[in-house]
Amino acid sequence: MTPKYPVALLLLTVLGTCAAAQAADKSVPSDQELIASAMRAAPPGVAKDATIITVDKQGNMRTLRKGTNGFTCMPDNPATPGPDSMCMDKNAMEWVNAYMAHKPPPAGKIGLMYMLEGGTDASNTDPYAKQPTAGNHWIKTGAHVMIVGAEPAFYDSYPKSADPDTSAPYVMWSGTPYQHLMAPIK
Repeated sequence: MTPKYPVALLLLTVLGTCAAAQAADKSVPSDQELIASAMRAAPPGVAKDATIITVDKQGNMRTLRKGTNGFTCMPDNPATPGPDSMCMDKNAMEWVNAYMAHKPPPAGKIGLMYMLEGGTDASNTDPYAKQPTAGNHWIKTGAHVMIVGAEPAFYDSYPKSADPDTSAPYVMWSGTPYQHLMAPIK
């Protein structure tokens, strides 16, 4: 499987533009720099044993370090406006793969994602928006965790506003198969 590099929720944008940025930029970060960036996405206890992946110049996933704890971390994409490294458990990775393939997420698999450096701007209503428009409710998030793949009723306990207060938990991409809980941690 060789999907483009995704971002939390900008997974498609973050990961899709990373290869282009690397191809255009002669000063591509070293593998050690990419690993350090990816490890900033999660708590040290998670990051230290996580698999670290990135995307090569052709847009293919490349493993920088094999992990042992079931988490996969990805470095910041330098082509996006802010830091957006992320780290996810196995279920969240399956959710991301479904999102990238425009397929339904796997049923009955709740996943956890970390973005401790925050997230780059994204549409809160359109999972596949690549830039702001008048109607796609572009937002910016700080450090947060995400719960993905929960039953729809789980999300009913949280705000689903198109223009949420990003300092409190809210549902992103509400009403789509990819809705998920965004929970700020700072």
